[in-house]
Amino acid sequence: MSAALQLGKVAVLMGGRSAEREVSLMSGNGVLRALQASGVDAHAFDPAERDVSGLRSEGFDRCFIALHGRYGEDGCVQGALELLGIPYTGSGVMASSIAMDKTMTKRVWLAEGLSTPRYVLVRQDELAQLDPAALLRELGLPMIVKPAREGSSIGVSKVSAPEQLAHALAPAAACNDDVLCEACIVGDEVTCPVLGEGDQARALPVIRIVAPEGNYDYQNKYFSDDTQYLVPCGLPAGEEAAIQALVLKAYRVLGCRGWGRIDVMIDAATRQDGRVPQGLARGAYGDRGDPVAFEQFHYVIGVERSRPIFNHLVEQLCIDAPATARAESFIARSEEHTSELQSRLHLVCRLLLEKK
Repeated sequence: MSAALQLGKVAVLMGGRSAEREVSLMSGNGVLRALQASGVDAHAFDPAERDVSGLRSEGFDRCFIALHGRYGEDGCVQGALELLGIPYTGSGVMASSIAMDKTMTKRVWLAEGLSTPRYVLVRQDELAQLDPAALLRELGLPMIVKPAREGSSIGVSKVSAPEQLAHALAPAAACNDDVLCEACIVGDEVTCPVLGEGDQARALPVIRIVAPEGNYDYQNKYFSDDTQYLVPCGLPAGEEAAIQALVLKAYRVLGCRGWGRIDVMIDAATRQDGRVPQGLARGAYGDRGDPVAFEQFHYVIGVERSRPIFNHLVEQLCIDAPATARAESFIARSEEHTSELQSRLHLVCRLLLEKK
């Protein structure tokens, strides 16, 4: 039996209720076409329009998660699929939940000795009493202000002058109860995709991002033809290898699996890197519903060769959706894995109790 037939009936989860719904629909349709082109019995499934319990009643055997943002990347749908006993692509409940929360991600990375830009967390009920001067002294300028639990640069602002701070806090607070303020690292912006899990995870080539006027915002991520994704990235070989090694560690300590992407800013003055938590980014998708990774293949190997490679990658991710992603499998985990899970949960609980 072919791999496509062995996958059974596959639901491509897309759309959803997050602020990134539009992008998710483009992502999902790109994935759906790729699976169908490989002969997979794949169907679109929008959790905003259908109850997820329908996945079981309609006989779906596994899910490819192409949801973006909250309810899709934050552990919510992953938990629902665990209870339904349906295997799914990407990271599990805990890794998804931590990685979607930028502040929690930073705390875990710092606890593991990984660098990330200096930050201050401002909660919704603290905004009225916030001392802008103290915040500016702590982080300096320029500063990045963003919602703690959003993706796709939604609600993100760059503060270059003190009078801009209030205008940056408002849109971020409108998206989320917690606002993350970070020291801005000025320099090259790169991203590094990762495939796999644990010791078997591997980093793909580093991609250097060159956005119009250096502004890699929502518009330039998804709807601009002017943003460049440079592969090879043009960095010195030693620097690229160091970034890949650090990205792998950052991915592993969060417990990620399947695939993800970690963004890195390289300080132009020191050439030191700072990882910027961006959730378990599913990949940026252009107006044809093809991922930026597909666009990058255009530059490297040409469009005719890149399409079948992308189709194969999507199919393989679906094949790798762990059969252990079932509620009953929790009981049967190995002693070693259980010990590791308990250790991570202990760390998360301790970090949650910290006052930042």
